[in-house]
Amino acid sequence: MNTFTQSLSTSEQQRLLTHLQQPGYEPREVNHAIAAAKKPGLNIVLYKSGKLVVQGKGLSEWIEFSLEPEILQRTLNTSSEPSTSPSPPASAHIGIDESGKGDFFGPMVVAAYHVPPAHYKGLLKLGVRDSKSISSDKKITSIASRLLEKTPAHCEVLVFEPEKYNPLVKKFGSVNRLLAWAHATVLENLLTRFPDTPRAVADQFGPEHQIISALKERGKKIELVQRHKAESDPAVAAASILARHRFVMEMKALGERHNCELPRGATHVRKPAEALVKNAGPEILARVAKTHFRTTRQVLEACGYDPALLGTPEPKDHSHWKRKK
Repeated sequence: MNTFTQSLSTSEQQRLLTHLQQPGYEPREVNHAIAAAKKPGLNIVLYKSGKLVVQGKGLSEWIEFSLEPEILQRTLNTSSEPSTSPSPPASAHIGIDESGKGDFFGPMVVAAYHVPPAHYKGLLKLGVRDSKSISSDKKITSIASRLLEKTPAHCEVLVFEPEKYNPLVKKFGSVNRLLAWAHATVLENLLTRFPDTPRAVADQFGPEHQIISALKERGKKIELVQRHKAESDPAVAAASILARHRFVMEMKALGERHNCELPRGATHVRKPAEALVKNAGPEILARVAKTHFRTTRQVLEACGYDPALLGTPEPKDHSHWKRKK
């Protein structure tokens, strides 16, 4: 089972306690704990020592979308002053990141960015940093557009729209296996253009062996570093901006194509999803959403449909299901 531990300050502990009061968390009793809670695929315990222990298959998503932005509230120092900017590395490297993995609606996007030493400080001056610390879509678009315009050969983006993503998740058996394959693919594509690159950095989203086992011919010959909070690396931060930019664009296009507004995230999505199903039928979710999310089952059941229509797990009580015509 995936496990994450982190010592929290007093203020971080308080933010965690507030966060655990949100709907979806079920309180637990754990010895020597200030608080403990669980939700599907996740167990969270904050001990009296200030140590946070989180376990479960939903660990990486919770770290990315809850712990880092809401509780730790840690962002990068984006100062471009020479005295505070880190020195460029001695050799080029590639950063890899994704966007949309934790969003119910829309695609998953994986991006990679190649940074030679000469481009390093330019990225910092451009304002490149972890996309999650940039709240403005306009700012994301501005930075991504500059990267794509000035250094197109250094950018690699792979988009998995729901109609492509959903069958691939079933084929690979898990989101992380698909994600590992996608990381390996964008890396290989950049290494084709920059074969002498010795190193790549990626955010760790699962067991280390998953990406390593998915690496292709060129990827197997370089050093691959996987770590949490890898977005502190400018190459990974640039990749995160490219991925977020493309995700936002694809979400807008998807909504326009189906004449609806698709909210981001994984909370507050049930009502819009139920409205879509009532208007267009249950199959619409396979075209606009990630159907392996538990939300799919909840939405289909709320609308009176058999969740097995989209390959979702069947509940015990199916007396109220509608039959597919």
